Amino acid sequence: MKSNPKGYVSFVLHAHLPFVHHPESEDYLEEQWLFEAISETYIPLLLNFEKLVNEHVDFRITMSMTPPLLNMLDNKLLQDRYIKYLQKHIELAEKEIERNKDNKTVQNLSKYYFDRYSNDLHVFKDIYNCNIIQGFKHFQDIGVLEIITCGATHGYFPILYVNEKTVRAQITVGVKCYEKYFGRKPRGIWLPECGYVPEADKYLREFGIEYVITETHGILYANPTPVYGTFAPIVSPDGIVAFGRDMESSRQVWSSINGYPGDYNYREWYRDIGYDAPYDYIKPYIACNGARVPTGIKYYRITGKDCPKDYYNPVWAQDTINMQAGHFFDSRQRQISEAAKFTQNPPIVLCPYDAELYGHWWYEGPDWLYTLFKKIYYDKCDFDLITPSEYIEKYPQMQVSTPCRSSWGANGYSEVWLNQSNDYVHRHLHVAGDRMVELANLYPNETNDTSLERALNQCARELLLAQSSDWLFIITNGTMVDYAKKRIKDHIGRFTKLYYQIKNNKIDDDFVSKINEIDCIFPEIDYNIYK
Repeated sequence: MKSNPKGYVSFVLHAHLPFVHHPESEDYLEEQWLFEAISETYIPLLLNFEKLVNEHVDFRITMSMTPPLLNMLDNKLLQDRYIKYLQKHIELAEKEIERNKDNKTVQNLSKYYFDRYSNDLHVFKDIYNCNIIQGFKHFQDIGVLEIITCGATHGYFPILYVNEKTVRAQITVGVKCYEKYFGRKPRGIWLPECGYVPEADKYLREFGIEYVITETHGILYANPTPVYGTFAPIVSPDGIVAFGRDMESSRQVWSSINGYPGDYNYREWYRDIGYDAPYDYIKPYIACNGARVPTGIKYYRITGKDCPKDYYNPVWAQDTINMQAGHFFDSRQRQISEAAKFTQNPPIVLCPYDAELYGHWWYEGPDWLYTLFKKIYYDKCDFDLITPSEYIEKYPQMQVSTPCRSSWGANGYSEVWLNQSNDYVHRHLHVAGDRMVELANLYPNETNDTSLERALNQCARELLLAQSSDWLFIITNGTMVDYAKKRIKDHIGRFTKLYYQIKNNKIDDDFVSKINEIDCIFPEIDYNIYK
């Protein structure tokens, strides 16, 4: 690390997926969200972290790993199904090598996918013993990665806080889940959907959270107005430090017009052999109902608008990675050199992204990070990589200001999670939240009746799962809407049925066992968090 840098860059990747677990059937395509993320994002990140460490490159990166994701990564059924997923893809890639024998360019790509999925299987089974959480924990333990937490099921605080006990429960379970897997207390939290409300600060402080990640306008419109904008964190009157997203660096990555992932040399996400290959040939490898879906094997690059798609060329992609890493490097150098003239402490440029952008949506993203981190370490520049915790330790004095109520997403003020397409959900969530608090107070510290305690704990699980902001997001976006609506209906239905069984003293133990097998998240949960 440089002795006296002019400023810092802090990458924060938000690793999150909703809890999808269907032991009752293998027909749910949604479980592949996890499998794709493991192969395309989490394993590539781990491999690149390992390369950087082995090459003695001193780097820093922060990741939130949400409780639903951690519970899925630790789930034996999903681990076994991921192995089957890889074996099926290895088999398909092997067939592709033969099918494309008359086209050497495509055949080489088929071999590439065969090698890649085979290596994923080796890494997952032989190196991490089917649990990659330990991989991320290792990099945190050696000091190059900071892992932070999130709300229990990504419940959206700016709406849930109508009943503050439901927000406290989201924070409580998020912190306890983190401690279970990482053996320490989390210092930071990625607020679900970056949704900030001042009412949550006292609960964050209660559980030892020091800082949050907010959207840009959460800082810019804080009260009083922050002197240094997003180039410095602020601290709320309740003592919570808030870091705001830097707009310029985000635009360079996220922009659909000129963002890095849209370069013509990068792999095209939407062109997949699941849609292109002959139907009878590809049918065993697509959806169980016969619908064509992506397989992950893609042979084309983005190429350009109104042009026939050209084949993907990994060498060209690497050249583009090098060029764009250089552009980002130069941009941060100019940005920090200019900002340092006006800030009391060295400025920080916070770069928060969905982790799945790196690898899943932007296939080359993990390699871009690897290239950029090496460049920052070896090339002459005036800035360093840093984690938010390290920045707080170095520069503990900061302006007191209350962040603005805010979120990320379209228009930045809850519109994605509360609109005409999904507003009907919230009254059910609020009623269930009130009922959960009622049950916790009616049956405090229930340990004598095992049946009652199991039912109360399952009520807590069903409420948390219903509160996932993912279902509201999916409904707004219009993708997999039927599945999202079904999940909300199922969880609220199960909660309500249990509520009346408990109130009427007629608990159906078989029903509790059945839904516990499906909704088995948070095995250590204690319903008393709602008291």
